[in-house]
Amino acid sequence: MAKSRHEELGLTNEDVLAIYETMVMARRLDERMWLLNRAGKIPFVISCQGQEAAQAGAAYALDKDKDWIAPYYRDMGVVLHFGMTPKELMLSAFAKAEDPNSGGRQMPGHFGQRKNRILTGSSPVTTQLPHAVGVALAAKMKKEDFITFVTLGEGSSNQGDFHEGMNFAGVHKLPTVIMVENNKYAISVPIEKQLACENVSDRAIGYGMPGVTIDGTDPLEVYRVVKEAADRARSGEGPSLVEAVCYRLTAHSSDDDHRLYRDAEELEAEKKLDPIPKFAAYLKEAGVMDDAYEKEMDERIKAIVNEATDYAEKAPYAEPEYALHHVYKEEGGDR
Repeated sequence: MAKSRHEELGLTNEDVLAIYETMVMARRLDERMWLLNRAGKIPFVISCQGQEAAQAGAAYALDKDKDWIAPYYRDMGVVLHFGMTPKELMLSAFAKAEDPNSGGRQMPGHFGQRKNRILTGSSPVTTQLPHAVGVALAAKMKKEDFITFVTLGEGSSNQGDFHEGMNFAGVHKLPTVIMVENNKYAISVPIEKQLACENVSDRAIGYGMPGVTIDGTDPLEVYRVVKEAADRARSGEGPSLVEAVCYRLTAHSSDDDHRLYRDAEELEAEKKLDPIPKFAAYLKEAGVMDDAYEKEMDERIKAIVNEATDYAEKAPYAEPEYALHHVYKEEGGDR
């Protein structure tokens, strides 16, 4: 009997079900956040919808117990796999005191959690790439066994931080994997107005590293390519650039109206490229999942999302004085 695609990659049925569950959890949390935003309960959403396959497939190719990640603001699928919980993500959305990223001081999507090796992100785009490269340099200098993984959008690959980080990683052959989640739009600017080259991955050769463009709606293809890049980094062969072509199924953020720059035909066509039903169809065809399991999993995830929402909504906000914590050193204290 011929092996399924995931078996050829060394993945078990349990592995691919876990990847699918991470994708669905990210989608259900994101959908709930949009409803909460429209109800006036949370201030801002920046969505992962349409990019979950790239995120979950890539995260699963890493070692979540030792690798460090520098995710960009859409990467709910990546941080879920690395240990951030739905409750913690919802606390961040509500900007509550228990938010592990910033204690409610930063916008949602600005991830950071030391215990799960998630580097703290900041608002200027692509600043996380030099940070990931710097941590990879530390791994090389200390001869420690970990790599770094960093993500960004294709629009921010035009920023100086991208080019400086890529160049430094290439020159020093650092153990890092750079993944661009190309969703075709830098807010409202289409890719043909962003790049003079055909693909973001075409830029890799200028920095002395391999670059590859893949289907970001296929988590197994993303897993395969990121695993190869991660193995390459671990063996001392240096960095890689992976471009995962995705489709942004929502507006750039809850403050954007993409109907102003995307026509109805384009939006309808992209809905057909939704990675979640596409991967569900594969799992059913491979005999890994049936309708009963899919329904049970959806109900279980819905209950988790409901619990996370209720907890975060009732949780306390930070005291005003907390804004001064970790800013100034105080006499007799460590702040």
